[in-house]
Amino acid sequence: MQDRPASAPITIDIIVYPGFKAMEAIGPMSVFEYANVHLRRAGKAAAYAVQVVSIREGNIPSDTLMSLQATRALDPQALPHTAIVVGARDIRGALAEGGAIVDWVARACTRLQRLAALCSGAFFLSAAGVLDGKAAATHWSVAAALQADYPGVTVDADAIFVRDGHLWTSAGVTAGIDLALALVEEDLGKEVALQVATDMVVYLKRPGGQSQFSSHLLSERTARPGIRDIQKWILDNLHERLSVAQLAQKAMMSERHFARVFLQEVGLSTQEFIATCRFERAKQLLSDLALPLKTVAARAGFNGEAQMRRVFQKRMGIAPTLYRERFATTGVSAAR
Repeated sequence: MQDRPASAPITIDIIVYPGFKAMEAIGPMSVFEYANVHLRRAGKAAAYAVQVVSIREGNIPSDTLMSLQATRALDPQALPHTAIVVGARDIRGALAEGGAIVDWVARACTRLQRLAALCSGAFFLSAAGVLDGKAAATHWSVAAALQADYPGVTVDADAIFVRDGHLWTSAGVTAGIDLALALVEEDLGKEVALQVATDMVVYLKRPGGQSQFSSHLLSERTARPGIRDIQKWILDNLHERLSVAQLAQKAMMSERHFARVFLQEVGLSTQEFIATCRFERAKQLLSDLALPLKTVAARAGFNGEAQMRRVFQKRMGIAPTLYRERFATTGVSAAR
């Protein structure tokens, strides 16, 4: 937790531009405001002073029906404590129009206490050269493109967020909330961060990575027909004992070449993809309360309940039985 004078709030600039993802700006802003509310209730001064900034002042349209008011323009001579660059659906277009943001990042990076990029906002930092030799997260759908465009960056396609020195990067959309909560925990301690997470009905530390959300999303990462066919076959045959040799034969490739192509196209090794698919299948099957755990494990391709339990503990920090209790129902009936 950082020490700071009560009279000196932490200044945070949320950097937006036309077409920015609204959720990625509003989510973190809400986290910081909730933290301020908790401090005020405790008779303390607000910790954060947040502004929306852009290349120019004025209304900046987002990817939704809403716009945000940029109260000032980017200025390399007037720097905040923390700057957060949000992402965009069309990051290529945003980069083409956002050269001023890239220039500002390059000039300001070493003088900022913290610099963060949410989702595809990592492209701005990469274009400025500040992520060279660094680890970074981004949305899974653009991870391969980020790695290809900027080979000097070590892209973690599964991480919810990554900290490398004073640089922070996150996965897409709601992952910006995770990153903002981590900043609050660093600044104000775990108790305040946990209070904010509780108010917002989110995890303080989300279990697992991006790959937990859907093996079917993972299968959309590649447009290469042969690999897509193999991914579909894996999803249809998780109950079988699957091997790289078997899959390479189906793809009519050597094992070594298949393993290399699969990793390049999907962003995960074959075994990592299979493990993620089995985990996802088990989660889906656990929603059927009539299925015994033994049956769930077998259909998902695990070597028994014990192996499935170890996987859940590693990926989510809870046992399959507890996952079933928490997530097998949406709670709609209870809310009526």
